[in-house]
Amino acid sequence: MISRVPELSEIQKKEISELFGEYINLDKRERHYYNHDMGALPPLVKKVIGNTDPAAVVKIRTEEDAVKLLKFANNHKIPVVPRAGASSGYGGVIPTKGGIVADVTPLNKIISINPEGQTVVVQSGMIWERLERKLKENGLSVRAIPSSAPSSTVGGWLAQSGAGYGSYEFGWGYESMEKARVVLPTGEIREFSGTELKKLIGTMGTIGIVTEITLKVQKFEERKAVSASFPSASSLKKTVENIRRKNIPLWSISFLNPEWADMKNKAPRKLHYGEVVDKNRPVLPVSYVSTFMYPASRDVSGLKEAIENAGGKILPEEIAKYETDEWFKSMKVKRLGPSFIPAEILVPLEKMDKTFEEIGKKIKLPVLTEGMVINDGYVVLLCFMRHSERSLLFNTAFALSLSILKIAEENGGRAYSSGLFFASKKKSVFGERLAEIESLRKEIDPNGIMNPETLEGKGLLNTAVSMGSSFEPLGRIAGNMSGIGKVSFKDEKEIPAEVAELAYSCSQCGYCVSECDQYYGRGWESQSPRGKWFFIKEYLAGREKLDQRQTNTFLGCTTCQMCDSRCELDMPIEHAWMTMRGKLVEEKKKMTFPPFEIMAASLIKERNIWANYRKDRDKWIPEDIRAKIKDKAEYAYFAGCTASFVENDVAIGAVRMLDDAGVEFTSLLDKEACCGIPMLVAGRWDVFEKIMRMNVSNMKKKGVKTIITSCPACWLMWHTVYPQWAKKLGIEYELEAKHYSEVLVDHLDVLKPKFKQPLDKVVAWHDSCHLGRAGGEIYEPPRELLKAIPGIKFRELEYNRERAHCCGSVVSLIAEPPVAYKLGDIRLQETLDVKADIIAALCPCCIFQFRVAAQENNLNIQAQDLGALVGRSLGYNIPDSTSYTLESWVPFEKMISLMQPENMTDLMVELMPQMMAAMPAPLQAMMKIVKYVPGMDAMMKPMMPVMMPRLMPLVMPKVMPDMLKAVEKRVPMPDYMREQLPDLMPKAMDNLMPNMLPEIIPLLTPRMIEYIKTH
Repeated sequence: MISRVPELSEIQKKEISELFGEYINLDKRERHYYNHDMGALPPLVKKVIGNTDPAAVVKIRTEEDAVKLLKFANNHKIPVVPRAGASSGYGGVIPTKGGIVADVTPLNKIISINPEGQTVVVQSGMIWERLERKLKENGLSVRAIPSSAPSSTVGGWLAQSGAGYGSYEFGWGYESMEKARVVLPTGEIREFSGTELKKLIGTMGTIGIVTEITLKVQKFEERKAVSASFPSASSLKKTVENIRRKNIPLWSISFLNPEWADMKNKAPRKLHYGEVVDKNRPVLPVSYVSTFMYPASRDVSGLKEAIENAGGKILPEEIAKYETDEWFKSMKVKRLGPSFIPAEILVPLEKMDKTFEEIGKKIKLPVLTEGMVINDGYVVLLCFMRHSERSLLFNTAFALSLSILKIAEENGGRAYSSGLFFASKKKSVFGERLAEIESLRKEIDPNGIMNPETLEGKGLLNTAVSMGSSFEPLGRIAGNMSGIGKVSFKDEKEIPAEVAELAYSCSQCGYCVSECDQYYGRGWESQSPRGKWFFIKEYLAGREKLDQRQTNTFLGCTTCQMCDSRCELDMPIEHAWMTMRGKLVEEKKKMTFPPFEIMAASLIKERNIWANYRKDRDKWIPEDIRAKIKDKAEYAYFAGCTASFVENDVAIGAVRMLDDAGVEFTSLLDKEACCGIPMLVAGRWDVFEKIMRMNVSNMKKKGVKTIITSCPACWLMWHTVYPQWAKKLGIEYELEAKHYSEVLVDHLDVLKPKFKQPLDKVVAWHDSCHLGRAGGEIYEPPRELLKAIPGIKFRELEYNRERAHCCGSVVSLIAEPPVAYKLGDIRLQETLDVKADIIAALCPCCIFQFRVAAQENNLNIQAQDLGALVGRSLGYNIPDSTSYTLESWVPFEKMISLMQPENMTDLMVELMPQMMAAMPAPLQAMMKIVKYVPGMDAMMKPMMPVMMPRLMPLVMPKVMPDMLKAVEKRVPMPDYMREQLPDLMPKAMDNLMPNMLPEIIPLLTPRMIEYIKTH
C-alpha cells in the first residue's frame, strides 16, 4: 500500500513546478478546498478518514499533461486523485493519502461531432449541459443525461457510473459510451472499448486519468412531458409495469415521493434583490408525483390509460412544464435542511413499493426520495433525510443511511455505487466485473498511486460500515431518536446569520463553479461560490481564519449574478457576498481593494471615480443639445462617470438619440454625482449613502419622475438599489428608471426614417450583466435598436441573454488587471468565433474593459457603444473614444500595480531617509544602536509589527510630500489627477495603511534593518 504524502519535498516541488508552471497550486490554504466532495460527513466519520488535504493540485489541460503528471507521480510514488465536477458524494475524489489532485475540468473540448454516425468525441472534463447545447446546434442530442448535468462531466459519469434522465430508454450512462482513452499510471495511453470498457465503469479514477470518450448520441427532437400523481408507491409501480408491458415508447420516467413533493412546496422562493421571482410556482400534490417524458413525434396514446388504470391522476400541464424546467434543481429542498443524510440505493421495480413501505415503517425521520426508472427493470432511489451537520445527533442519525441500504439489500437491491464510503459493498456493486478490475489494477499500477483507498476503503471505515450493518437494528433505534426540529442560525464570528444558513444549505453541487468569472478568471476552487460557502463552514468550525486574503475573495465577485441564475437551490448568492462586503469593510474595517480608496476620496471631493474635476463633468454635452436641456422635466438623462469623463461617445450618442426621437429631458449637468456602485461593491457603504442622498435630492429638485441611463450599473442603482436604501433610510423615493433602449424602442418609427449612414459591418452583441441577468432582464430593446441600423450584419454570441458571460469589469480590473484581461479575452474570442468585426454593448464599463482587453491580448476587434453606433448612423460626427479610453487606463493600471504590497514596500524603501528623519528622536537613537550593537537587528524584527502601526500615523504626514513625488515618478498622470493627488492620496493612505501594514511589514523589516546597518 502506498504511503501517505501530506507534503511534497522541495525537490519534488521544484520539479513539478517546472512541469506545470502556473497550473500547479502548492498553497496550503488553497489545497484545503480540494479535500472533499459534495457529501457532508459526520464528525466521527471525518475523524476516521483523517486529514484529506492534498499536497498539490494540478490542472490537466491536455493529454500530454496527464502523461507528464503520472510519470512524475509514479517515479516518486505519489498518490494521484483525478477530480472533475466533484458532484458525487461517495468519496471518489477525496485524497485520503494526500498526494496530488489532478483537476481534469480544463479537458472540456468537443473533439469531433459525427451527425451521420450519431457519435461525438469529447474530452473527459466536458460538462453535460454544455455538450447538450453544442449537440443541439448540430441537430443532435445526448441519449441519457445525469440529473447533475450543469456541473457533472462525461468522464465523471463513466468513473462514477450512474443513471439519469433518458435511462428508461437508453439505460445506464455508460451504455451510451463506445470508447475511452485513458492515461495509465505509468504514463502509457490505452483505449478501452467493447467489453474492455466495463473495466473502467464505476472505478472512480483508480485505473488512470480518462482524457477522451466517444459517445453515442441521437437526433434532436423536442420532448413532451406528462406529470401524474399517485396515491401510493404500488400505484406508481403498477403504472410503470403497464407502460413496460405495452411498450409505450417513453424516454424517461422520474418521480418524487410525497415527502419530497411536500418539501418542494415549502422550499423558499427564488428572490432577486429581495423580490420574489417565482410567484407562479405551482403547488404539487402531496403524493407520489411522476413525470413521463417522450419525443414529441412518438405515439404514447396508451400512457393516459396506463396511469389512470393504476389509480393515477394526470396533473395540469403547468406542473409537467414546471417539473421539466426544474430538471436539474431537485436539491432545492435542501434549503429546508440545512443538511441532508443521503442513502442512494438500487432496487428491482417489482420490489419498489415494498421498499418504500419498509422505509416508512422502520425509519422515523422523514425520508425524501427522488427516483429514476432504468430500462433493465431497476429503479434508482435517491433518499435524503433532513438534519443539521452542526448537531451532535448528526452522528447517530447517519446510521439510518445503513438501515435504508439494508432494506434495499433485503429486497434484492444494493448500494447505488461503491467508493470510499461503501467499499465494503463493492462485490454487490461490481459483481463479476470486480475480479477483472482488480486484476487490471495490479497489472497497470503496481505502486498503487491511482486514487488509493477509494475502492479498497479505509480499514476503520470499512469495519465501521460492516459493524453498522451487523448491528443495524441498534443503530436504527439510535438514529430514529436523533431527529431535529427547526434549525435556526445567529450572527456568529463576523458571519451574519442569513449567510451562515446559506453556507450550510449549499449542496456543494458545483453548478455555480464553471460559469463563475471569478473562478475561471483565476482558476482555483477558493474563488468559486462553492468554495466560499465551504470556507464559511470551515471558518465557523474553527478550521480557517477570516483574514484580509479571504476578505479579498469576497470582494472579488463582479456581481454578475451568474451564480444566482445557476444555483440548484435558488440561493441569493451575490446578495450574500454583498452582505459580507458591508460586514467586513464597513463594520469590521477590513481593507477594500486599495484603488477603491482613491476612488472614494475622489467621490467625496469631486463626485466621480476618475479623479477629475466636477466642474468638467458636463463638458461632453454638444452645445445644440445643451440649449434644449430643460431646467425641469419628467425625464432626466443620467450619464454616469465613465461616459462623462472618458467615453464621451456613450453619452453623446444617448442624448442624440433621445433628441432625434423627440424625448424632452433635463440633466443634473455638473451637479451629477457617481451612481455609487463602485463604493457599494467596495464595501464603502458610508460613501455610497452620501452619494445616493445627493443624487436623489438633486433629481427631486428637477421635478424628475423617470431617470434615463446609458450605463446598466447606473440603471441598477436608480431602479433597484436606491429604492431599497431609501426605504431603509426613511427617504421618500418615487423615481423610476429606464435604460435609453427601453425608451427609444417605442420611438423607432420616429428614428428609422432619420438613419443616414449604413454600417456595413458584422456586429456581435454583448449582454451587460447589470441590465440583463443581474438587473431587469432587458434583452430585446437594445437588439431591436441595434438591428435598426441599416447595413448591419447582426450576430449572437454563444453565451447570450441570461447565459451571457460577464465582461470582467469593474472589480477584476481594480483587483487584478491580468485577470480582467483574461476575462475580456474570453468574451472577445466568442466575438472572433462568430467572425464579427465589432463587439457592441451598452455599458461604458464593458466597452472600457473590451477595449483594454483587446489591446492587451493583441486582438483586432473594435468595441463600440450601441448609442454611438446609432448616433453615427443618424448622421452625427461622434468621435471614437477608444484611444482616450486606453490613455485613461494607464494611470489607473500603474496605480493599481503600485498599491501591491511588494511595490508599496519598494516605495517605502525609497522614502527610507525621509521616514527615518520623521521618526521621534528617541526612536532615531535606537535605530542607530542597531548599526553598532550585535544582535539588535534580531531583537528589532519582532518589534516591527508592534511599532509600525503606531509610527505610521506620525510619520506619514511628514513624508507625504516626498511620497507624492515618488508616486508621480511611477504613475504617469494627466494634469487634473496630478493636481488633486495631494488631496486624494493622504485620505486614501489613512484608510489603507492600518490594513496594508501587516502585508508590508514582513517585506519591509529586513530591508529597513539593512538600510539602518549601511547608512
